[in-house]
Amino acid sequence: MPIATQSSTKQFTQTLKMWRKARKFSQLDLALEANISQRHISWLETGKSLPSREMVLKLSEALDVPLRERNNILNAAGYANVFAEKGLEEHSMQAFTSVLENILQHHNPYPAFVLDRLWNIKMKNAAANALFEMLGNPEEIWRAIGDSGDENIALLTVHPQGIRNAIANWETIIGPFMQRLKREAIDSGDVEVMAHYESLIEYVGDFNESNTLHNLIPVLPIEININDIKLSFFSVISTFGTAQDITANELRIETFYPSNSFTTNFFQSENT
Repeated sequence: MPIATQSSTKQFTQTLKMWRKARKFSQLDLALEANISQRHISWLETGKSLPSREMVLKLSEALDVPLRERNNILNAAGYANVFAEKGLEEHSMQAFTSVLENILQHHNPYPAFVLDRLWNIKMKNAAANALFEMLGNPEEIWRAIGDSGDENIALLTVHPQGIRNAIANWETIIGPFMQRLKREAIDSGDVEVMAHYESLIEYVGDFNESNTLHNLIPVLPIEININDIKLSFFSVISTFGTAQDITANELRIETFYPSNSFTTNFFQSENT
């Protein structure tokens, strides 16, 4: 058991309540999901009972808390981190990185990216590089939007000097796109992710949050007009739901698929 103090007990109870309310769970909902008594949930939230490490992990699982934040809840309860955060370049991540490379390569001739939780590009395939080159000199574009060197695709999308002006259906997609970023930020409970979302809002300005396009179809259509070449895509985002490493858990793969024959033929001819 950790050494409990009034401060640490209060920190844990506040954190548990915050996540329960964020997930819109009552104490009874959480008790049923975690298969423990409602009274025990109440005692944990009032500080009458101290959680074991196993109980913290059980509650975190029931609340679907991201791995990064599960470490924070453990810390709040006085326990050390359980989940590691390894770099993709580390030897122990080599097999995982190879899987990512294979996925990207097999998606050619269409663009695909590996993104971190802030939408920084960690890896991309040859078709993605070709798409960027169509937009102009990539280094100049990243420099123009004031990117810190992370190559952030969300910033590239919303910045006036990024690809925003090339998106023909901007008014249609910006609402659903920002709603997706907002939902991700809230679900993550991550202060850095929320701050990044708020920084993007400054570039977007007013947008129609009531746009219902994202409720009508499961994917987001994107139309790009580059030098009178009109390309139409939809994107699909995949994640690794069973990952036990923070890096792997937070990564997502965004793959672009052509939504008309012209775009299909264009990319196939460009890569033959």
